[in-house]
Amino acid sequence: MDTYELVVPCHFGLEAVTKREIYDLGYEITRVEDGRVTFAGDAEAICRANIFLRSAERVLLQVGRFRATTFDELFEGIKALPWEDYIPKDGKFWVKKASSIKSKLFSPSDIQSIAKKAMVERLKNVYRLNWFPEDGAPYPVRIFLLKDEVMVTLDTSGDSLHKRGYRLMTSKAPLTETLAAALIMLTPWKKDRILVDPFCGSGTFPIEAAMIAANIAPGMNRQFTAEQWKNLIPKQLWYDTVEEAQDLMDADIQVDIQGYDIDAEVVKAARENAKRAGVDHLIHFQQRAVADLHHPKKYGFVITNPPYGERLEEKEDLPELYTQIGQAYAGLDSWSLYMITSYEDAERYIGRKADKNRKIYNGMIKTYFYQFMGPKPSKRRETAEKTIERKEQQ
Repeated sequence: MDTYELVVPCHFGLEAVTKREIYDLGYEITRVEDGRVTFAGDAEAICRANIFLRSAERVLLQVGRFRATTFDELFEGIKALPWEDYIPKDGKFWVKKASSIKSKLFSPSDIQSIAKKAMVERLKNVYRLNWFPEDGAPYPVRIFLLKDEVMVTLDTSGDSLHKRGYRLMTSKAPLTETLAAALIMLTPWKKDRILVDPFCGSGTFPIEAAMIAANIAPGMNRQFTAEQWKNLIPKQLWYDTVEEAQDLMDADIQVDIQGYDIDAEVVKAARENAKRAGVDHLIHFQQRAVADLHHPKKYGFVITNPPYGERLEEKEDLPELYTQIGQAYAGLDSWSLYMITSYEDAERYIGRKADKNRKIYNGMIKTYFYQFMGPKPSKRRETAEKTIERKEQQ
Protein backbone atom coordinates (compact mmCIF):
# COMPACT_ATOMS: atom_id res chain seq x y z
CA MET A 1 0.00 0.00 0.00
CA ASP A 2 1.35 3.46 -0.94
CA THR A 3 2.62 5.74 1.83
CA TYR A 4 1.59 9.40 1.77
CA GLU A 5 2.54 12.59 3.58
CA LEU A 6 -0.66 13.47 5.45
CA VAL A 7 -1.00 17.05 6.66
CA VAL A 8 -3.30 17.76 9.61
CA PRO A 9 -4.24 21.42 10.23
CA CYS A 10 -5.10 22.18 13.86
CA HIS A 11 -5.64 25.18 16.11
CA PHE A 12 -2.61 27.43 16.30
CA GLY A 13 -0.87 26.81 19.63
CA LEU A 14 -2.34 23.33 20.10
CA GLU A 15 -0.02 21.40 17.77
CA ALA A 16 1.32 19.33 20.70
CA VAL A 17 -2.17 17.91 21.36
CA THR A 18 -2.64 16.86 17.72
CA LYS A 19 0.90 15.47 17.62
CA ARG A 20 0.17 13.28 20.66
CA GLU A 21 -3.07 12.04 19.08
CA ILE A 22 -1.25 11.02 15.90
CA TYR A 23 1.45 9.21 17.91
CA ASP A 24 -1.28 7.40 19.84
CA LEU A 25 -2.72 6.15 16.52
CA GLY A 26 0.70 4.65 15.80
CA TYR A 27 2.03 6.96 13.07
CA GLU A 28 5.37 8.72 12.61
CA ILE A 29 5.42 12.53 12.72
CA THR A 30 7.54 13.98 9.89
CA ARG A 31 7.04 17.72 10.40
CA VAL A 32 5.45 20.13 12.90
CA GLU A 33 4.67 23.71 11.82
CA ASP A 34 2.50 26.49 13.20
CA GLY A 35 -1.07 25.24 12.95
CA ARG A 36 -0.36 21.88 11.32
CA VAL A 37 1.26 18.50 11.86
CA THR A 38 2.48 16.20 9.05
CA PHE A 39 2.82 12.44 9.37
CA ALA A 40 3.50 9.43 7.13
CA GLY A 41 0.60 7.07 6.53
CA ASP A 42 -1.12 4.80 4.02
CA ALA A 43 -4.74 4.65 2.79
CA GLU A 44 -5.84 3.13 6.09
CA ALA A 45 -4.22 6.06 7.91
CA ILE A 46 -6.45 8.46 5.94
CA CYS A 47 -9.53 6.61 7.23
CA ARG A 48 -8.27 6.34 10.81
CA ALA A 49 -7.09 9.97 11.03
CA ASN A 50 -10.46 11.29 9.81
CA ILE A 51 -12.47 9.08 12.15
CA PHE A 52 -10.30 9.14 15.31
CA LEU A 53 -8.55 12.53 15.56
CA ARG A 54 -10.39 14.87 17.94
CA SER A 55 -8.28 18.04 17.59
CA ALA A 56 -7.67 18.00 13.80
CA GLU A 57 -9.46 20.43 11.50
CA ARG A 58 -9.11 18.18 8.44
CA VAL A 59 -6.80 15.59 6.89
CA LEU A 60 -4.94 16.63 3.74
CA LEU A 61 -2.98 14.38 1.38
CA GLN A 62 0.17 16.22 0.28
CA VAL A 63 0.71 16.01 -3.48
CA GLY A 64 3.90 18.08 -3.44
CA ARG A 65 5.95 21.03 -2.19
CA PHE A 66 8.10 23.47 -4.18
CA ARG A 67 9.23 27.11 -4.23
CA ALA A 68 7.56 29.69 -6.47
CA THR A 69 8.02 33.46 -6.65
CA THR A 70 6.35 33.98 -10.05
CA PHE A 71 3.15 32.68 -11.62
CA ASP A 72 5.23 30.88 -14.27
CA GLU A 73 7.06 28.99 -11.50
CA LEU A 74 3.73 28.20 -9.86
CA PHE A 75 2.30 26.87 -13.15
CA GLU A 76 5.35 24.70 -13.88
CA GLY A 77 5.52 23.45 -10.29
CA ILE A 78 1.87 22.37 -10.28
CA LYS A 79 2.18 20.84 -13.75
CA ALA A 80 5.20 18.77 -12.65
CA LEU A 81 3.21 17.01 -9.90
CA PRO A 82 1.94 13.43 -10.62
CA TRP A 83 -1.79 14.26 -10.65
CA GLU A 84 -2.58 11.07 -12.58
CA ASP A 85 -1.57 9.08 -9.46
CA TYR A 86 -4.51 10.63 -7.62
CA ILE A 87 -7.18 11.86 -10.06
CA PRO A 88 -8.84 9.44 -12.54
CA LYS A 89 -10.06 10.47 -16.00
CA ASP A 90 -13.57 11.25 -14.80
CA GLY A 91 -12.49 12.90 -11.52
CA LYS A 92 -13.96 16.29 -10.64
CA PHE A 93 -11.04 18.50 -9.60
CA TRP A 94 -10.82 22.14 -8.62
CA VAL A 95 -8.81 24.37 -6.27
CA LYS A 96 -11.15 24.69 -3.32
CA LYS A 97 -8.95 27.16 -1.46
CA ALA A 98 -5.64 28.97 -1.81
CA SER A 99 -3.97 30.97 0.95
CA SER A 100 -0.77 33.00 0.95
CA ILE A 101 1.32 34.30 3.86
CA LYS A 102 4.53 36.33 3.47
CA SER A 103 4.85 35.25 -0.20
CA LYS A 104 5.37 37.17 -3.44
CA LEU A 105 2.30 35.47 -4.92
CA PHE A 106 -0.59 36.69 -2.81
CA SER A 107 -3.79 36.68 -4.90
CA PRO A 108 -5.85 33.57 -3.96
CA SER A 109 -8.06 33.79 -7.06
CA ASP A 110 -5.05 34.00 -9.41
CA ILE A 111 -3.33 31.10 -7.62
CA GLN A 112 -6.52 29.02 -7.95
CA SER A 113 -6.96 29.81 -11.65
CA ILE A 114 -3.32 29.13 -12.62
CA ALA A 115 -3.17 25.91 -10.57
CA LYS A 116 -6.31 24.53 -12.25
CA LYS A 117 -4.89 25.30 -15.72
CA ALA A 118 -1.63 23.55 -14.81
CA MET A 119 -3.49 20.47 -13.55
CA VAL A 120 -5.56 20.31 -16.75
CA GLU A 121 -2.41 20.66 -18.88
CA ARG A 122 -0.73 17.77 -17.04
CA LEU A 123 -3.73 15.45 -17.20
CA LYS A 124 -4.44 16.27 -20.88
CA ASN A 125 -0.99 14.97 -21.79
CA VAL A 126 -1.25 11.87 -19.59
CA TYR A 127 -4.81 10.83 -20.49
CA ARG A 128 -4.66 12.03 -24.12
CA LEU A 129 -7.84 14.05 -23.62
CA ASN A 130 -8.71 17.60 -24.66
CA TRP A 131 -11.76 17.80 -22.44
CA PHE A 132 -12.56 16.27 -19.04
CA PRO A 133 -16.14 15.23 -18.16
CA GLU A 134 -15.49 15.77 -14.40
CA ASP A 135 -18.60 13.72 -13.55
CA GLY A 136 -16.86 11.30 -11.18
CA ALA A 137 -15.68 11.52 -7.57
CA PRO A 138 -14.66 14.96 -6.20
CA TYR A 139 -10.96 15.76 -5.63
CA PRO A 140 -10.82 19.22 -3.99
CA VAL A 141 -7.36 20.79 -3.93
CA ARG A 142 -6.04 23.14 -1.23
CA ILE A 143 -2.90 25.19 -1.81
CA PHE A 144 -0.88 26.97 0.88
CA LEU A 145 1.94 29.46 0.26
CA LEU A 146 4.22 30.38 3.15
CA LYS A 147 7.38 32.42 2.51
CA ASP A 148 7.25 31.40 -1.18
CA GLU A 149 7.06 27.67 -0.41
CA VAL A 150 4.01 26.12 -2.08
CA MET A 151 2.30 23.13 -0.47
CA VAL A 152 -0.26 21.40 -2.69
CA THR A 153 -2.78 19.03 -1.09
CA LEU A 154 -5.95 17.05 -1.73
CA ASP A 155 -8.64 17.44 0.94
CA THR A 156 -9.70 13.98 2.16
CA SER A 157 -12.19 15.28 4.75
CA GLY A 158 -14.65 17.55 2.97
CA ASP A 159 -16.52 19.37 5.72
CA SER A 160 -14.21 20.45 8.55
CA LEU A 161 -13.73 17.73 11.15
CA HIS A 162 -15.28 19.92 13.83
CA LYS A 163 -18.60 19.04 12.21
CA ARG A 164 -19.19 15.84 14.16
CA GLY A 165 -22.87 15.80 13.25
CA TYR A 166 -24.33 16.23 16.73
CA ARG A 167 -24.50 20.00 17.07
CA LEU A 168 -27.47 21.31 15.13
CA MET A 169 -28.31 24.01 17.65
CA THR A 170 -25.63 26.37 18.96
CA SER A 171 -25.46 29.21 21.45
CA LYS A 172 -24.33 32.77 20.63
CA ALA A 173 -20.56 32.23 20.82
CA PRO A 174 -20.01 28.52 20.24
CA LEU A 175 -16.66 26.85 20.70
CA THR A 176 -15.81 24.46 17.86
CA GLU A 177 -15.84 20.79 18.76
CA THR A 178 -12.18 20.38 17.76
CA LEU A 179 -11.04 23.30 19.93
CA ALA A 180 -13.10 22.09 22.90
CA ALA A 181 -11.63 18.58 22.61
CA ALA A 182 -8.08 19.93 22.28
CA LEU A 183 -8.48 22.15 25.37
CA ILE A 184 -9.83 19.25 27.44
CA MET A 185 -6.88 17.10 26.34
CA LEU A 186 -4.54 19.93 27.32
CA THR A 187 -5.73 19.62 30.93
CA PRO A 188 -4.92 16.71 33.29
CA TRP A 189 -8.65 15.81 33.54
CA LYS A 190 -9.36 12.09 33.46
CA LYS A 191 -12.70 10.29 33.29
CA ASP A 192 -12.62 9.37 37.00
CA ARG A 193 -12.68 13.06 38.03
CA ILE A 194 -15.70 15.39 38.15
CA LEU A 195 -16.03 17.91 35.30
CA VAL A 196 -18.39 20.89 35.41
CA ASP A 197 -19.00 23.55 32.76
CA PRO A 198 -21.10 26.38 34.32
CA PHE A 199 -21.47 28.15 30.93
CA CYS A 200 -22.19 25.06 28.86
CA GLY A 201 -24.03 26.81 26.00
CA SER A 202 -24.67 24.19 23.31
CA GLY A 203 -22.91 21.60 25.49
CA THR A 204 -19.66 21.30 23.56
CA PHE A 205 -17.25 20.89 26.51
CA PRO A 206 -19.40 18.31 28.38
CA ILE A 207 -20.21 16.40 25.17
CA GLU A 208 -16.59 16.24 24.00
CA ALA A 209 -15.50 15.19 27.52
CA ALA A 210 -18.12 12.43 27.57
CA MET A 211 -17.00 11.22 24.12
CA ILE A 212 -13.38 11.14 25.34
CA ALA A 213 -14.41 9.25 28.50
CA ALA A 214 -16.47 6.68 26.56
CA ASN A 215 -13.81 6.47 23.81
CA ILE A 216 -16.34 7.42 21.11
CA ALA A 217 -14.49 8.29 17.88
CA PRO A 218 -15.58 11.79 16.81
CA GLY A 219 -15.90 10.98 13.10
CA MET A 220 -17.71 7.66 13.22
CA ASN A 221 -21.14 9.14 12.39
CA ARG A 222 -20.26 11.36 9.44
CA GLN A 223 -19.01 11.10 5.86
CA PHE A 224 -15.76 12.17 4.21
CA THR A 225 -14.88 13.21 0.66
CA ALA A 226 -12.22 10.49 0.36
CA GLU A 227 -14.87 7.77 0.82
CA GLN A 228 -15.55 8.32 -2.90
CA TRP A 229 -11.88 7.84 -3.89
CA LYS A 230 -12.17 4.18 -4.82
CA ASN A 231 -9.02 4.45 -6.93
CA LEU A 232 -6.99 5.25 -3.79
CA ILE A 233 -8.90 3.84 -0.80
CA PRO A 234 -10.82 0.54 -0.89
CA LYS A 235 -14.31 1.00 0.58
CA GLN A 236 -13.65 -1.89 2.96
CA LEU A 237 -11.02 0.19 4.80
CA TRP A 238 -13.70 2.68 5.85
CA TYR A 239 -15.95 -0.15 7.09
CA ASP A 240 -13.03 -1.71 8.98
CA THR A 241 -12.13 1.60 10.64
CA VAL A 242 -15.70 2.24 11.78
CA GLU A 243 -15.82 -1.32 13.14
CA GLU A 244 -12.55 -0.64 15.01
CA ALA A 245 -14.11 2.53 16.47
CA GLN A 246 -17.22 0.62 17.58
CA ASP A 247 -15.10 -2.07 19.26
CA LEU A 248 -13.17 0.57 21.23
CA MET A 249 -16.27 2.27 22.67
CA ASP A 250 -16.93 1.84 26.39
CA ALA A 251 -20.71 2.00 26.71
CA ASP A 252 -20.71 1.12 30.42
CA ILE A 253 -18.47 3.97 31.59
CA GLN A 254 -19.43 5.74 34.84
CA VAL A 255 -18.62 9.47 34.84
CA ASP A 256 -19.63 12.69 36.63
CA ILE A 257 -19.90 15.36 33.92
CA GLN A 258 -22.21 18.34 34.43
CA GLY A 259 -23.26 21.28 32.27
CA TYR A 260 -25.05 24.37 33.58
CA ASP A 261 -26.40 27.46 31.86
CA ILE A 262 -28.64 30.27 33.04
CA ASP A 263 -30.76 30.03 29.86
CA ALA A 264 -33.33 27.21 29.92
CA GLU A 265 -33.64 27.08 26.11
CA VAL A 266 -29.86 26.73 25.76
CA VAL A 267 -29.86 23.86 28.28
CA LYS A 268 -32.61 22.16 26.28
CA ALA A 269 -30.56 22.51 23.07
CA ALA A 270 -27.46 21.11 24.84
CA ARG A 271 -29.46 18.03 25.91
CA GLU A 272 -30.59 17.49 22.31
CA ASN A 273 -27.01 17.79 21.06
CA ALA A 274 -25.81 15.30 23.67
CA LYS A 275 -28.54 12.89 22.63
CA ARG A 276 -27.43 13.05 18.99
CA ALA A 277 -23.84 12.42 20.13
CA GLY A 278 -25.00 9.34 22.06
CA VAL A 279 -23.76 10.67 25.42
CA ASP A 280 -26.89 12.20 26.98
CA HIS A 281 -26.88 9.45 29.65
CA LEU A 282 -23.38 10.51 30.71
CA ILE A 283 -24.07 14.22 31.30
CA HIS A 284 -26.25 16.02 33.83
CA PHE A 285 -27.50 19.31 32.32
CA GLN A 286 -29.25 21.86 34.52
CA GLN A 287 -30.44 25.47 34.39
CA ARG A 288 -28.25 27.18 36.98
CA ALA A 289 -26.31 30.43 37.38
CA VAL A 290 -22.57 30.39 37.98
CA ALA A 291 -23.14 32.03 41.38
CA ASP A 292 -24.91 28.79 42.43
CA LEU A 293 -21.96 26.58 41.47
CA HIS A 294 -20.90 24.39 44.41
CA HIS A 295 -19.98 20.73 44.89
CA PRO A 296 -19.22 18.67 48.01
CA LYS A 297 -16.55 16.49 46.36
CA LYS A 298 -12.89 17.44 46.05
CA TYR A 299 -10.44 17.51 43.15
CA GLY A 300 -12.96 18.33 40.43
CA PHE A 301 -12.44 20.34 37.24
CA VAL A 302 -14.23 23.40 35.93
CA ILE A 303 -13.59 23.65 32.16
CA THR A 304 -15.56 26.47 30.61
CA ASN A 305 -16.03 29.14 27.93
CA PRO A 306 -17.71 32.09 29.71
CA PRO A 307 -19.11 35.16 27.90
CA TYR A 308 -16.42 37.44 26.45
CA GLY A 309 -18.49 40.61 26.11
CA GLU A 310 -17.78 40.96 22.41
CA ARG A 311 -20.78 43.28 22.15
CA LEU A 312 -20.37 46.67 23.84
CA GLU A 313 -23.52 46.41 25.95
CA GLU A 314 -22.36 43.10 27.43
CA LYS A 315 -18.96 44.42 28.57
CA GLU A 316 -20.55 46.28 31.49
CA ASP A 317 -21.69 42.98 33.01
CA LEU A 318 -18.30 41.26 32.85
CA PRO A 319 -16.70 42.51 36.10
CA GLU A 320 -19.64 41.17 38.13
CA LEU A 321 -19.79 37.93 36.14
CA TYR A 322 -16.07 37.16 36.53
CA THR A 323 -16.23 38.10 40.22
CA GLN A 324 -18.96 35.46 40.57
CA ILE A 325 -16.77 32.92 38.77
CA GLY A 326 -13.94 33.68 41.21
CA GLN A 327 -16.20 33.42 44.26
CA ALA A 328 -17.71 30.12 43.08
CA TYR A 329 -14.26 28.70 42.36
CA ALA A 330 -12.95 29.82 45.78
CA GLY A 331 -15.70 27.71 47.37
CA LEU A 332 -14.67 24.54 45.51
CA ASP A 333 -12.17 22.73 47.70
CA SER A 334 -9.07 21.52 45.80
CA TRP A 335 -10.63 22.03 42.35
CA SER A 336 -8.91 23.19 39.15
CA LEU A 337 -10.33 25.86 36.82
CA TYR A 338 -9.60 25.99 33.08
CA MET A 339 -11.21 28.86 31.20
CA ILE A 340 -10.99 30.24 27.65
CA THR A 341 -11.92 33.90 27.26
CA SER A 342 -10.89 37.07 25.44
CA TYR A 343 -11.67 39.20 28.52
CA GLU A 344 -8.30 40.65 29.53
CA ASP A 345 -9.38 41.54 33.08
CA ALA A 346 -10.43 37.96 33.84
CA GLU A 347 -7.69 37.30 36.43
CA ARG A 348 -8.31 40.65 38.15
CA TYR A 349 -11.97 39.90 38.86
CA ILE A 350 -11.50 36.19 39.54
CA GLY A 351 -9.18 37.33 42.31
CA ARG A 352 -5.99 35.40 41.56
CA LYS A 353 -3.37 35.00 38.89
CA ALA A 354 -3.56 31.91 36.70
CA ASP A 355 -0.84 29.29 37.14
CA LYS A 356 -0.55 29.09 33.35
CA ASN A 357 -1.91 31.19 30.51
CA ARG A 358 -1.88 30.23 26.83
CA LYS A 359 -2.84 32.47 23.89
CA ILE A 360 -5.24 30.71 21.51
CA TYR A 361 -7.25 32.01 18.56
CA ASN A 362 -10.93 31.04 18.64
CA GLY A 363 -11.78 31.79 15.03
CA MET A 364 -10.51 35.33 14.53
CA ILE A 365 -10.82 36.22 18.22
CA LYS A 366 -7.63 36.30 20.29
CA THR A 367 -8.42 34.44 23.49
CA TYR A 368 -6.51 33.20 26.54
CA PHE A 369 -6.72 29.77 28.11
CA TYR A 370 -6.36 30.49 31.85
CA GLN A 371 -5.27 27.51 33.94
CA PHE A 372 -5.83 27.65 37.71
CA MET A 373 -4.49 24.36 39.02
CA GLY A 374 -5.70 22.68 42.18
CA PRO A 375 -3.69 20.08 44.10
CA LYS A 376 -3.50 16.48 42.91
CA PRO A 377 -5.23 13.90 45.11
CA SER A 378 -2.86 11.56 46.92
CA LYS A 379 -2.72 7.99 45.60
CA ARG A 380 -4.09 6.71 48.92
CA ARG A 381 -7.04 9.12 48.82
CA GLU A 382 -7.71 8.27 45.16
CA THR A 383 -7.84 4.56 45.93
CA ALA A 384 -10.17 5.16 48.91
CA GLU A 385 -12.50 7.35 46.80
CA LYS A 386 -12.75 4.71 44.08
CA THR A 387 -13.53 2.01 46.67
CA ILE A 388 -16.33 4.15 48.16
CA GLU A 389 -17.76 4.87 44.69
CA ARG A 390 -17.76 1.15 43.77
CA LYS A 391 -19.63 0.32 46.98
CA GLU A 392 -22.18 3.07 46.30
CA GLN A 393 -22.84 1.64 42.82
CA GLN A 394 -23.37 -1.93 44.10
